[in-house]
Amino acid sequence: MKETKYMDPYLAGFLLGLLLLATNFITGRGLGASGALKSFTVAAAETVAPAHTGSSLFYTEYAGEHSGGPLKNWLVFEVIGVLIGAFISGLVSDRLAFKFEKGPAATNKLRIAGALAGGVLWGVGSQLGRGCTSGAALSGMAVMSTGGIITMVFIFAGAYGFAYFFRKLWI
Repeated sequence: MKETKYMDPYLAGFLLGLLLLATNFITGRGLGASGALKSFTVAAAETVAPAHTGSSLFYTEYAGEHSGGPLKNWLVFEVIGVLIGAFISGLVSDRLAFKFEKGPAATNKLRIAGALAGGVLWGVGSQLGRGCTSGAALSGMAVMSTGGIITMVFIFAGAYGFAYFFRKLWI
């Protein structure tokens, strides 16, 4: 079996730091993905139910923040770039495959259900927390924000806590 080669994690961390620095310098704020998801949601709602979005305080406030429409938000272009970059990375490193990565105790249905539940929880949590982990933790820590540091500590603490209960699915 061919050994999978990945980027050196120290180099990847250094490059991520440079990206955060450049993003803060150019845009005045850090990285994040949940804002793009919100932009897609607002654009879809405006298309499907324009009367509702016109009368809803949430949609009108959000639409007022972004001139040219919600899909002109730079975070939308960031996420599109991430998807294109991930595809190119998989293509270049010969890791493009549609497969389920799971432990021997998990079924494909359980893996799909877990991924969907995790995605829904991420979406709800990012809206309740007013941002996703990349925006709150990485960008917050990049500017030494107390909230960003606390967020990162709780992300790792929560992950270790959940891993204890779900590790039997992977081992």
